[in-house]
Amino acid sequence: MIYYGEETRRAAENFRLNHKKTDLRLIYAIATVKKAAALTYLELGVKPEIYRCIAGVCDRIAAGEFDGSFVTEALQGGAGTSTHMNVNEVIAAAASEAAGVPVHPINDVNRGQSTNDVYPTALRIAAIRLLRSLSGACARLQEALQKRENEFDGIKKLGRTELMDAVPVTLGSEFGAYAQAIARDRWRLYKVEERLRQVNIGGTAVGRYDNAGRNYRFRVIEKLRELTGIGLAAAEYPMDVTQNNDVLVEVSGLLKALAVNLMKIAGDLRLMNSGPKGGLGEIRLPELQKGSSIMPGKVNPVIPEMVMQCAMRVIANDAAVTVASAHGEFELNAFLPLIADSLLESLSLLERAVSLFREKCIAVLRPDEEQCKKLLERSFAFATSYVPLLGYDAVAAAVKNSADPREAARKLDAMANGRGDGSGR
Repeated sequence: MIYYGEETRRAAENFRLNHKKTDLRLIYAIATVKKAAALTYLELGVKPEIYRCIAGVCDRIAAGEFDGSFVTEALQGGAGTSTHMNVNEVIAAAASEAAGVPVHPINDVNRGQSTNDVYPTALRIAAIRLLRSLSGACARLQEALQKRENEFDGIKKLGRTELMDAVPVTLGSEFGAYAQAIARDRWRLYKVEERLRQVNIGGTAVGRYDNAGRNYRFRVIEKLRELTGIGLAAAEYPMDVTQNNDVLVEVSGLLKALAVNLMKIAGDLRLMNSGPKGGLGEIRLPELQKGSSIMPGKVNPVIPEMVMQCAMRVIANDAAVTVASAHGEFELNAFLPLIADSLLESLSLLERAVSLFREKCIAVLRPDEEQCKKLLERSFAFATSYVPLLGYDAVAAAVKNSADPREAARKLDAMANGRGDGSGR
């Protein structure tokens, strides 16, 4: 059975993009806000038979019972009003069915509320839930990288700058540096939740409390805290939260920072895995699937490539969030649906990408110690250590005039030991 009404039908007709539907996690968060409002009115003694049924329907929505009735496109005009009305109409129809009396989608379900405080509040709740999952995934990735750091600490290899031979490092130290980068991402994501907890519920249209009673405003935030388990706080200046989305831009920017780090790490592993005969071959990634429909035996670094593409999508989403947020003219941002869709997609995409990266790449890759040793010994990476004693120019000349690293090492040792110019005389 379809439970939505006329306003949802109009939205479905007006926004026939056939792109993607509104994220159900946002729908469930809106239902949570609606339940908090219903429970508040129950406490205030307003139409208990109706608000008891509304609260029950909200639970059923969160359980996925009405998923097929949420049909609005993710990208829509009206700052999210179509999605909000879709939820209002589904709740009203199902609550009417349960109560045996008519329940109005605006007069009852939307009492004391507006798209402009319900939608942003729900978005922040949905974002915090996903942010916590992502933060946990980052913590586990950090631990996996630190484990590899310890395991690979004794494996010496060639360090590179600008893809050119540089100085000796260890494979473990490289993984340790990766772990530090992810640790910063984890901490930044953990801290930004503080600002997401400030919500404008009760502020209604523009944050000035129109049509929302004082008793309702103070109680609904308490109900939301109880229902979500999140330390939500009523915004000190609700008009600010209604107008300005810089906090969402900040969150998106931190997701972009994580995406950049993931792309860098995945790119390094892809290069270290290159070959197996014509590349670096310093590590071996798991052979997960055929790499070619024509070249027998070819295996590609598919997990790093997937991670890099997810990172690219997140960076693109950040650009969308940035531009959309900058166009929040006057008292409301009309482009909040794009912000919501981009932000929630980035959060969920990164959580899965980080988890798969850890499980199918970091935790199971193998080092090729012999290859690491061979490439290091074929390089002049050792030469830098002679510079403090012999000077840059002398070392550079010895390297330039030597046929191979062993000859250069003999020359430099002789010079360091004061045995002439290293010519063997």
